[in-house]
Amino acid sequence: MTLTSPGGDLATRAPEPSRRRGRWIEDWRPEDPDFWETTGAPIARRNLVWSIFAEHLGFSVWLIWSVSSAFLVAQGFAFSPQQLFLLIAIPNLVGALIRVPYTLAVGRFGGRNWTMVSAGLLLVPTLGFAYAVTQPGTPYAVFCVIAATAGFGGGNFASSMANINFFYPARLKGAALGLNAAGGNLGVALIQLFLPVLVGGAGVFGLVQAGADGIHLERAAWVYAGLAVVAVLAACFRMDNLANARTDTRQQLSILKHRHTWVMAFLYIGTFGSFIGYSAALPLLIKLNFWHQTGPGSGSGIEFAYYAFLGALVGSVTRPLGGHLADRYGGARVTLLAFGGLVLGTLGILGTLAMLTPIPAAGGAAQSAAVDTNTEVFPLFLGVFLLVFACTGIGNGSTYKMIPAIHRADAIQATVEDSPERELALLDGTRRSSAAVGIIGAVGALGGFLIPITFNSPWVSEPLAATRSAFAVFTAFYVVCLAVTWTVYCRRGQRYADAGV
Repeated sequence: MTLTSPGGDLATRAPEPSRRRGRWIEDWRPEDPDFWETTGAPIARRNLVWSIFAEHLGFSVWLIWSVSSAFLVAQGFAFSPQQLFLLIAIPNLVGALIRVPYTLAVGRFGGRNWTMVSAGLLLVPTLGFAYAVTQPGTPYAVFCVIAATAGFGGGNFASSMANINFFYPARLKGAALGLNAAGGNLGVALIQLFLPVLVGGAGVFGLVQAGADGIHLERAAWVYAGLAVVAVLAACFRMDNLANARTDTRQQLSILKHRHTWVMAFLYIGTFGSFIGYSAALPLLIKLNFWHQTGPGSGSGIEFAYYAFLGALVGSVTRPLGGHLADRYGGARVTLLAFGGLVLGTLGILGTLAMLTPIPAAGGAAQSAAVDTNTEVFPLFLGVFLLVFACTGIGNGSTYKMIPAIHRADAIQATVEDSPERELALLDGTRRSSAAVGIIGAVGALGGFLIPITFNSPWVSEPLAATRSAFAVFTAFYVVCLAVTWTVYCRRGQRYADAGV
Protein backbone atom coordinates (compact mmCIF):
# COMPACT_ATOMS: atom_id res chain seq x y z
CA MET A 1 0.00 0.00 0.00
CA THR A 2 1.35 3.46 -0.91
CA LEU A 3 0.40 6.93 0.19
CA THR A 4 -0.16 9.83 -2.21
CA SER A 5 0.63 13.43 -1.44
CA PRO A 6 -2.04 16.09 -2.03
CA GLY A 7 -0.42 16.75 -5.40
CA GLY A 8 -0.38 13.07 -6.29
CA ASP A 9 3.41 12.64 -6.26
CA LEU A 10 4.00 9.02 -5.30
CA ALA A 11 7.76 9.18 -5.54
CA THR A 12 8.19 11.69 -2.74
CA ARG A 13 6.48 9.61 -0.07
CA ALA A 14 7.67 6.43 1.60
CA PRO A 15 5.28 3.48 1.47
CA GLU A 16 3.09 2.99 4.50
CA PRO A 17 3.93 -0.25 6.31
CA SER A 18 1.25 -2.73 5.35
CA ARG A 19 -0.44 -4.81 8.01
CA ARG A 20 -2.08 -8.18 8.15
CA ARG A 21 -4.20 -9.72 10.87
CA GLY A 22 -2.69 -9.15 14.31
CA ARG A 23 -1.09 -5.75 13.51
CA TRP A 24 1.82 -7.04 11.43
CA ILE A 25 4.01 -4.52 9.60
CA GLU A 26 5.35 -6.01 6.36
CA ASP A 27 7.60 -3.15 5.16
CA TRP A 28 10.13 -1.94 7.73
CA ARG A 29 13.34 -0.16 6.66
CA PRO A 30 14.72 1.90 9.57
CA GLU A 31 18.12 2.37 7.87
CA ASP A 32 16.41 4.18 4.97
CA PRO A 33 16.51 7.90 5.99
CA ASP A 34 13.38 8.85 4.03
CA PHE A 35 11.38 5.92 5.36
CA TRP A 36 12.54 6.61 8.92
CA GLU A 37 11.64 10.31 8.89
CA THR A 38 8.26 9.97 7.17
CA THR A 39 6.98 6.67 8.53
CA GLY A 40 9.27 4.70 10.82
CA ALA A 41 10.11 7.08 13.67
CA PRO A 42 6.52 7.68 14.95
CA ILE A 43 5.73 3.97 14.89
CA ALA A 44 9.00 3.10 16.64
CA ARG A 45 8.39 5.70 19.35
CA ARG A 46 4.86 4.42 20.01
CA ASN A 47 6.08 0.85 20.34
CA LEU A 48 8.95 1.98 22.56
CA VAL A 49 6.61 3.80 24.96
CA TRP A 50 4.36 0.79 25.53
CA SER A 51 7.29 -1.61 25.60
CA ILE A 52 8.76 0.48 28.42
CA PHE A 53 5.45 0.36 30.30
CA ALA A 54 5.16 -3.43 30.07
CA GLU A 55 8.81 -3.97 30.93
CA HIS A 56 8.53 -1.55 33.85
CA LEU A 57 5.75 -3.65 35.34
CA GLY A 58 7.78 -6.80 34.76
CA PHE A 59 10.71 -5.43 36.74
CA SER A 60 8.42 -4.27 39.55
CA VAL A 61 6.90 -7.72 39.93
CA TRP A 62 10.31 -9.36 39.56
CA LEU A 63 11.73 -7.34 42.46
CA ILE A 64 8.60 -7.16 44.63
CA TRP A 65 10.23 -9.65 47.02
CA SER A 66 13.31 -7.47 47.45
CA VAL A 67 11.39 -5.02 49.62
CA SER A 68 8.40 -7.09 50.78
CA SER A 69 10.75 -9.64 52.35
CA ALA A 70 11.78 -7.00 54.87
CA PHE A 71 8.10 -6.69 55.92
CA LEU A 72 7.28 -10.40 56.13
CA VAL A 73 8.52 -10.69 59.71
CA ALA A 74 6.47 -7.64 60.71
CA GLN A 75 3.40 -9.30 59.20
CA GLY A 76 3.92 -12.35 61.37
CA PHE A 77 6.06 -14.74 59.34
CA ALA A 78 9.00 -16.10 61.36
CA PHE A 79 11.68 -16.31 58.66
CA SER A 80 15.42 -16.09 59.34
CA PRO A 81 17.76 -13.67 57.47
CA GLN A 82 19.11 -16.67 55.54
CA GLN A 83 15.61 -17.60 54.38
CA LEU A 84 14.89 -14.00 53.37
CA PHE A 85 18.06 -13.71 51.29
CA LEU A 86 17.13 -16.93 49.50
CA LEU A 87 13.62 -15.62 48.93
CA ILE A 88 14.90 -12.53 47.12
CA ALA A 89 17.41 -14.59 45.12
CA ILE A 90 14.95 -17.15 43.71
CA PRO A 91 13.09 -14.75 41.36
CA ASN A 92 16.41 -13.59 39.94
CA LEU A 93 17.44 -17.14 39.12
CA VAL A 94 14.16 -17.93 37.37
CA GLY A 95 14.16 -14.57 35.60
CA ALA A 96 17.61 -15.35 34.23
CA LEU A 97 16.73 -18.85 33.04
CA ILE A 98 13.59 -17.88 31.14
CA ARG A 99 15.18 -14.99 29.26
CA VAL A 100 16.28 -17.25 26.43
CA PRO A 101 12.80 -18.64 25.63
CA TYR A 102 11.33 -15.16 26.06
CA THR A 103 13.76 -13.81 23.45
CA LEU A 104 13.04 -16.66 21.06
CA ALA A 105 9.33 -15.98 21.44
CA VAL A 106 9.67 -12.54 19.82
CA GLY A 107 10.93 -14.04 16.58
CA ARG A 108 8.41 -16.85 16.76
CA PHE A 109 5.19 -15.01 17.67
CA GLY A 110 5.92 -11.30 17.12
CA GLY A 111 6.92 -8.59 19.58
CA ARG A 112 3.42 -7.19 20.12
CA ASN A 113 1.86 -10.63 20.54
CA TRP A 114 4.47 -11.77 23.03
CA THR A 115 4.21 -8.55 25.02
CA MET A 116 0.53 -9.36 25.54
CA VAL A 117 1.36 -12.88 26.73
CA SER A 118 4.27 -11.88 28.98
CA ALA A 119 2.26 -9.08 30.60
CA GLY A 120 -0.63 -11.48 31.22
CA LEU A 121 1.71 -13.95 32.92
CA LEU A 122 2.42 -11.33 35.59
CA LEU A 123 -1.00 -12.15 37.04
CA VAL A 124 0.40 -15.47 38.28
CA PRO A 125 2.96 -14.08 40.77
CA THR A 126 0.83 -11.08 41.79
CA LEU A 127 -2.33 -13.03 42.56
CA GLY A 128 -0.32 -15.80 44.24
CA PHE A 129 1.48 -13.20 46.36
CA ALA A 130 -1.83 -11.54 47.33
CA TYR A 131 -3.20 -14.85 48.61
CA ALA A 132 -0.10 -16.17 50.40
CA VAL A 133 0.64 -13.08 52.50
CA THR A 134 -2.90 -13.07 53.89
CA GLN A 135 -2.58 -16.65 55.17
CA PRO A 136 -0.49 -16.73 58.39
CA GLY A 137 0.06 -20.48 58.02
CA THR A 138 1.57 -20.30 54.52
CA PRO A 139 4.69 -22.53 54.56
CA TYR A 140 8.05 -21.13 53.54
CA ALA A 141 8.21 -23.57 50.61
CA VAL A 142 5.02 -22.07 49.16
CA PHE A 143 6.55 -18.61 49.38
CA CYS A 144 9.56 -19.93 47.46
CA VAL A 145 7.33 -21.27 44.68
CA ILE A 146 5.44 -17.98 44.39
CA ALA A 147 8.71 -16.06 44.43
CA ALA A 148 9.90 -18.26 41.57
CA THR A 149 6.91 -17.21 39.44
CA ALA A 150 7.92 -13.58 40.00
CA GLY A 151 10.80 -14.46 37.69
CA PHE A 152 8.31 -14.12 34.81
CA GLY A 153 8.84 -10.39 35.18
CA GLY A 154 12.57 -10.82 34.64
CA GLY A 155 11.97 -12.54 31.31
CA ASN A 156 10.09 -9.48 30.04
CA PHE A 157 13.33 -7.56 29.78
CA ALA A 158 14.91 -9.88 27.24
CA SER A 159 11.89 -10.06 24.95
CA SER A 160 11.33 -6.31 25.15
CA MET A 161 14.94 -5.49 24.27
CA ALA A 162 15.00 -8.02 21.42
CA ASN A 163 11.81 -6.51 20.02
CA ILE A 164 12.86 -2.84 20.21
CA ASN A 165 16.22 -3.69 18.63
CA PHE A 166 14.39 -4.27 15.33
CA PHE A 167 12.55 -0.95 15.37
CA TYR A 168 15.50 1.48 15.42
CA PRO A 169 18.38 2.25 13.02
CA ALA A 170 21.91 1.42 14.12
CA ARG A 171 22.80 5.03 14.94
CA LEU A 172 19.96 5.23 17.48
CA LYS A 173 20.05 1.75 18.98
CA GLY A 174 22.16 2.72 21.99
CA ALA A 175 19.80 5.49 23.06
CA ALA A 176 16.61 3.54 22.26
CA LEU A 177 17.73 0.37 24.05
CA GLY A 178 19.01 2.49 26.92
CA LEU A 179 15.64 4.21 27.35
CA ASN A 180 13.78 0.91 27.05
CA ALA A 181 15.97 -0.71 29.67
CA ALA A 182 15.94 2.31 31.96
CA GLY A 183 12.15 2.38 31.96
CA GLY A 184 12.18 -1.24 33.04
CA ASN A 185 14.93 -0.76 35.59
CA LEU A 186 12.95 2.08 37.16
CA GLY A 187 10.37 -0.53 38.10
CA VAL A 188 12.86 -1.73 40.72
CA ALA A 189 13.21 1.74 42.22
CA LEU A 190 9.48 2.46 42.21
CA ILE A 191 8.45 -0.83 43.81
CA GLN A 192 11.00 -0.20 46.55
CA LEU A 193 9.80 3.39 46.93
CA PHE A 194 6.04 2.91 46.90
CA LEU A 195 5.47 -0.59 48.27
CA PRO A 196 5.93 0.55 51.90
CA VAL A 197 3.27 3.21 51.29
CA LEU A 198 0.87 0.82 49.54
CA VAL A 199 1.07 -1.82 52.24
CA GLY A 200 0.59 0.51 55.21
CA GLY A 201 4.20 0.53 56.32
CA ALA A 202 4.47 4.22 55.43
CA GLY A 203 4.72 5.24 59.08
CA VAL A 204 8.33 4.05 59.07
CA PHE A 205 8.68 5.27 55.49
CA GLY A 206 8.09 8.84 56.58
CA LEU A 207 5.53 10.01 54.01
CA VAL A 208 2.13 9.29 55.57
CA GLN A 209 0.94 7.57 58.68
CA ALA A 210 1.04 3.79 58.72
CA GLY A 211 -2.23 1.95 58.66
CA ALA A 212 -3.75 1.49 62.07
CA ASP A 213 -4.48 -2.15 61.32
CA GLY A 214 -0.87 -3.04 60.45
CA ILE A 215 0.87 -4.01 57.24
CA HIS A 216 -1.06 -5.44 54.29
CA LEU A 217 1.35 -6.68 51.63
CA GLU A 218 -1.49 -7.93 49.45
CA ARG A 219 -2.40 -4.35 48.51
CA ALA A 220 0.72 -3.98 46.39
CA ALA A 221 -0.03 -7.25 44.61
CA TRP A 222 -3.55 -6.14 43.69
CA VAL A 223 -2.25 -2.86 42.27
CA TYR A 224 0.27 -4.59 40.03
CA ALA A 225 -2.22 -7.23 38.95
CA GLY A 226 -4.48 -4.42 37.72
CA LEU A 227 -1.60 -2.72 35.92
CA ALA A 228 -0.71 -6.02 34.22
CA VAL A 229 -4.19 -6.10 32.70
CA VAL A 230 -3.66 -2.52 31.45
CA ALA A 231 -0.35 -3.59 29.87
CA VAL A 232 -2.05 -6.46 28.01
CA LEU A 233 -4.67 -4.11 26.56
CA ALA A 234 -2.09 -1.45 25.67
CA ALA A 235 0.05 -3.98 23.80
CA CYS A 236 -3.03 -5.28 21.99
CA PHE A 237 -4.15 -1.91 20.68
CA ARG A 238 -0.97 0.21 20.52
CA MET A 239 1.93 -2.08 19.55
CA ASP A 240 2.93 -3.80 16.31
CA ASN A 241 4.66 -6.96 15.07
CA LEU A 242 7.44 -6.66 12.48
CA ALA A 243 7.41 -9.24 9.71
CA ASN A 244 11.16 -8.96 9.12
CA ALA A 245 11.77 -9.86 12.77
CA ARG A 246 10.37 -13.35 12.21
CA THR A 247 13.03 -16.02 12.61
CA ASP A 248 13.05 -19.71 13.37
CA THR A 249 14.41 -21.07 16.62
CA ARG A 250 17.35 -22.87 15.02
CA GLN A 251 18.50 -19.67 13.33
CA GLN A 252 18.31 -17.74 16.59
CA LEU A 253 20.14 -20.41 18.60
CA SER A 254 23.00 -20.36 16.09
CA ILE A 255 24.18 -17.31 18.02
CA LEU A 256 25.44 -19.71 20.69
CA LYS A 257 28.34 -20.54 18.36
CA HIS A 258 29.52 -16.93 18.24
CA ARG A 259 32.41 -16.57 20.68
CA HIS A 260 31.58 -12.98 21.55
CA THR A 261 28.11 -13.95 22.74
CA TRP A 262 29.82 -15.55 25.72
CA VAL A 263 32.37 -12.80 26.20
CA MET A 264 29.60 -10.20 26.35
CA ALA A 265 27.52 -12.45 28.63
CA PHE A 266 30.45 -12.54 31.04
CA LEU A 267 30.73 -8.75 31.00
CA TYR A 268 26.98 -8.37 31.43
CA ILE A 269 27.16 -10.34 34.67
CA GLY A 270 29.35 -7.51 35.91
CA THR A 271 26.98 -4.73 34.82
CA PHE A 272 23.36 -5.87 34.85
CA GLY A 273 23.96 -8.78 37.22
CA SER A 274 25.43 -6.31 39.69
CA PHE A 275 22.54 -3.88 39.24
CA ILE A 276 19.80 -6.41 39.86
CA GLY A 277 21.71 -8.27 42.58
CA TYR A 278 22.54 -5.15 44.58
CA SER A 279 19.00 -3.82 44.08
CA ALA A 280 17.56 -7.02 45.51
CA ALA A 281 19.96 -7.18 48.47
CA LEU A 282 20.24 -3.53 49.53
CA PRO A 283 17.02 -3.34 51.61
CA LEU A 284 18.09 -6.33 53.71
CA LEU A 285 21.70 -5.14 53.93
CA ILE A 286 20.52 -1.85 55.41
CA LYS A 287 18.10 -3.50 57.80
CA LEU A 288 20.60 -6.08 59.06
CA ASN A 289 23.51 -3.66 59.56
CA PHE A 290 21.87 -0.34 60.45
CA TRP A 291 18.56 -1.13 62.21
CA HIS A 292 17.65 -2.21 65.74
CA GLN A 293 14.16 -3.61 66.37
CA THR A 294 12.88 -2.42 69.75
CA GLY A 295 9.31 -3.63 69.47
CA PRO A 296 6.50 -4.42 67.02
CA GLY A 297 6.68 -1.80 64.27
CA SER A 298 9.27 0.30 66.10
CA GLY A 299 13.04 0.55 66.36
CA SER A 300 16.08 2.78 65.99
CA GLY A 301 18.72 3.33 63.36
CA ILE A 302 18.31 3.61 59.58
CA GLU A 303 14.94 2.78 58.02
CA PHE A 304 15.67 0.91 54.79
CA ALA A 305 12.52 2.27 53.14
CA TYR A 306 13.97 5.78 53.10
CA TYR A 307 17.02 4.75 51.10
CA ALA A 308 16.79 1.29 49.52
CA PHE A 309 15.13 2.58 46.33
CA LEU A 310 17.90 5.11 45.66
CA GLY A 311 20.33 2.53 44.33
CA ALA A 312 17.93 1.17 41.72
CA LEU A 313 16.89 4.72 40.84
CA VAL A 314 20.48 5.83 40.21
CA GLY A 315 21.27 2.68 38.23
CA SER A 316 18.15 3.18 36.12
CA VAL A 317 18.60 6.83 35.22
CA THR A 318 22.27 6.34 34.33
CA ARG A 319 21.52 3.51 31.90
CA PRO A 320 20.36 5.84 29.09
CA LEU A 321 23.45 7.94 29.79
CA GLY A 322 25.57 4.85 29.17
CA GLY A 323 23.76 4.23 25.88
CA HIS A 324 24.15 7.85 24.80
CA LEU A 325 27.86 7.91 25.64
CA ALA A 326 28.30 4.62 23.81
CA ASP A 327 26.62 6.04 20.69
CA ARG A 328 29.09 8.92 20.80
CA TYR A 329 32.36 7.39 21.98
CA GLY A 330 31.93 3.65 21.44
CA GLY A 331 30.43 1.05 23.75
CA ALA A 332 33.71 -0.65 24.65
CA ARG A 333 35.36 2.55 25.88
CA VAL A 334 32.40 3.42 28.08
CA THR A 335 32.20 -0.15 29.41
CA LEU A 336 35.88 0.00 30.31
CA LEU A 337 35.25 3.21 32.25
CA ALA A 338 32.26 1.63 34.02
CA PHE A 339 34.29 -1.34 35.24
CA GLY A 340 37.02 0.98 36.45
CA GLY A 341 34.39 2.78 38.51
CA LEU A 342 33.07 -0.52 39.87
CA VAL A 343 36.54 -1.53 41.05
CA LEU A 344 37.00 1.78 42.88
CA GLY A 345 33.43 1.71 44.21
CA THR A 346 33.60 -1.76 45.71
CA LEU A 347 36.98 -0.95 47.27
CA GLY A 348 35.28 2.07 48.82
CA ILE A 349 32.46 -0.08 50.18
CA LEU A 350 35.01 -2.43 51.71
CA GLY A 351 36.53 0.58 53.42
CA THR A 352 33.19 1.60 54.93
CA LEU A 353 32.43 -1.97 56.01
CA ALA A 354 35.69 -1.98 57.94
CA MET A 355 34.26 0.88 60.01
CA LEU A 356 31.11 -1.04 61.00
CA THR A 357 30.53 -2.90 64.25
CA PRO A 358 28.94 -6.37 64.08
CA ILE A 359 25.40 -6.24 65.51
CA PRO A 360 24.75 -8.86 68.22
CA ALA A 361 21.79 -11.12 67.49
CA ALA A 362 20.58 -11.15 71.09
CA GLY A 363 19.32 -7.55 71.04
CA GLY A 364 19.32 -5.26 74.06
CA ALA A 365 21.72 -2.42 74.86
CA ALA A 366 24.68 -3.98 73.02
CA GLN A 367 22.69 -4.25 69.81
CA SER A 368 21.42 -0.68 70.16
CA ALA A 369 24.96 0.64 70.74
CA ALA A 370 26.29 -1.17 67.66
CA VAL A 371 23.50 0.27 65.53
CA ASP A 372 24.19 3.79 66.82
CA THR A 373 27.86 3.40 65.88
CA ASN A 374 27.04 2.07 62.42
CA THR A 375 24.52 4.83 61.77
CA GLU A 376 27.33 7.37 61.74
CA VAL A 377 28.99 5.48 58.89
CA PHE A 378 25.79 5.05 56.87
CA PRO A 379 26.02 8.29 54.78
CA LEU A 380 29.46 7.26 53.51
CA PHE A 381 28.30 3.67 52.92
CA LEU A 382 25.27 4.83 50.93
CA GLY A 383 27.20 7.43 48.94
CA VAL A 384 29.79 4.94 47.76
CA PHE A 385 27.08 2.36 47.03
CA LEU A 386 25.27 4.88 44.83
CA LEU A 387 28.49 5.38 42.87
CA VAL A 388 28.55 1.62 42.30
CA PHE A 389 24.94 1.72 41.10
CA ALA A 390 25.74 4.58 38.72
CA CYS A 391 28.56 2.55 37.19
CA THR A 392 26.30 -0.49 36.76
CA GLY A 393 23.75 1.68 34.94
CA ILE A 394 26.33 3.21 32.62
CA GLY A 395 27.80 -0.23 31.95
CA ASN A 396 24.35 -1.66 31.23
CA GLY A 397 23.73 0.95 28.55
CA SER A 398 27.14 0.65 26.95
CA THR A 399 27.24 -3.16 26.81
CA TYR A 400 23.86 -3.26 25.08
CA LYS A 401 25.21 -0.86 22.48
CA MET A 402 28.15 -3.20 21.93
CA ILE A 403 25.98 -6.23 21.09
CA PRO A 404 24.42 -4.91 17.84
CA ALA A 405 27.69 -3.11 17.02
CA ILE A 406 29.58 -6.43 17.08
CA HIS A 407 27.17 -8.09 14.65
CA ARG A 408 27.03 -5.01 12.44
CA ALA A 409 30.83 -5.06 12.24
CA ASP A 410 30.69 -8.74 11.23
CA ALA A 411 28.23 -7.94 8.43
CA ILE A 412 30.27 -5.00 7.13
CA GLN A 413 33.51 -6.94 7.12
CA ALA A 414 31.96 -9.85 5.22
CA THR A 415 30.31 -7.84 2.41
CA VAL A 416 30.94 -5.10 -0.14
CA GLU A 417 29.62 -1.59 0.46
CA ASP A 418 26.28 -0.71 -1.23
CA SER A 419 25.78 -4.29 -2.40
CA PRO A 420 22.55 -6.30 -1.97
CA GLU A 421 24.57 -8.75 0.11
CA ARG A 422 25.47 -5.94 2.53
CA GLU A 423 21.80 -5.05 3.07
CA LEU A 424 20.86 -8.68 3.72
CA ALA A 425 23.86 -9.17 6.01
CA LEU A 426 22.92 -6.12 8.07
CA LEU A 427 19.36 -7.41 8.50
CA ASP A 428 20.70 -10.80 9.51
CA GLY A 429 23.06 -9.05 11.93
CA THR A 430 20.09 -7.32 13.56
CA ARG A 431 18.34 -10.66 13.95
CA ARG A 432 21.45 -12.25 15.40
CA SER A 433 22.02 -9.40 17.83
CA SER A 434 18.40 -9.61 19.02
CA ALA A 435 18.88 -13.31 19.67
CA ALA A 436 22.16 -12.55 21.42
CA VAL A 437 20.35 -10.11 23.71
CA GLY A 438 18.39 -13.02 25.18
CA ILE A 439 21.41 -15.26 25.74
CA ILE A 440 23.55 -12.45 27.14
CA GLY A 441 20.70 -11.15 29.27
CA ALA A 442 20.03 -14.61 30.68
CA VAL A 443 23.63 -15.22 31.70
CA GLY A 444 24.04 -11.67 32.98
CA ALA A 445 20.93 -11.86 35.12
CA LEU A 446 22.43 -14.80 36.99
CA GLY A 447 24.39 -12.17 38.88
CA GLY A 448 21.09 -11.15 40.44
CA PHE A 449 20.93 -14.62 41.98
CA LEU A 450 24.59 -14.99 42.89
CA ILE A 451 24.96 -11.66 44.69
CA PRO A 452 22.25 -12.22 47.37
CA ILE A 453 23.49 -15.77 47.84
CA THR A 454 27.06 -14.53 48.32
CA PHE A 455 25.89 -12.04 50.93
CA ASN A 456 24.40 -15.01 52.76
CA SER A 457 27.58 -17.08 52.51
CA PRO A 458 26.91 -20.25 54.55
CA TRP A 459 30.64 -20.64 55.23
CA VAL A 460 30.73 -17.29 57.12
CA SER A 461 28.71 -17.35 60.33
CA GLU A 462 28.66 -13.60 61.09
CA PRO A 463 26.57 -11.47 58.64
CA LEU A 464 28.94 -8.50 58.51
CA ALA A 465 31.90 -10.78 57.81
CA ALA A 466 29.89 -12.40 55.01
CA THR A 467 29.20 -8.99 53.50
CA ARG A 468 32.90 -8.07 53.61
CA SER A 469 33.98 -11.32 51.98
CA ALA A 470 31.31 -10.86 49.31
CA PHE A 471 32.59 -7.43 48.31
CA ALA A 472 36.15 -8.71 48.19
CA VAL A 473 34.98 -11.33 45.67
CA PHE A 474 33.06 -8.70 43.68
CA THR A 475 36.09 -6.41 43.47
CA ALA A 476 38.28 -9.19 42.10
CA PHE A 477 35.60 -10.05 39.55
CA TYR A 478 35.39 -6.45 38.29
CA VAL A 479 39.16 -6.38 37.84
CA VAL A 480 38.85 -9.43 35.56
CA CYS A 481 35.99 -7.77 33.63
CA LEU A 482 38.12 -4.65 33.20
CA ALA A 483 40.99 -6.71 31.80
CA VAL A 484 38.72 -8.64 29.40
CA THR A 485 37.11 -5.45 28.07
CA TRP A 486 40.49 -3.86 27.41
CA THR A 487 42.07 -6.94 25.86
CA VAL A 488 39.20 -7.94 23.56
CA TYR A 489 37.45 -4.69 22.65
CA CYS A 490 39.70 -1.69 23.36
CA ARG A 491 43.30 -2.67 22.63
CA ARG A 492 44.50 -1.25 19.33
CA GLY A 493 44.88 -3.85 16.62
CA GLN A 494 41.96 -5.99 17.81
CA ARG A 495 39.24 -6.53 15.22
CA TYR A 496 36.34 -4.99 17.09
CA ALA A 497 38.43 -2.22 18.60
CA ASP A 498 39.38 -1.06 15.11
CA ALA A 499 35.68 -1.23 14.11
CA GLY A 500 34.77 1.13 16.97
CA VAL A 501 32.54 -1.34 18.84
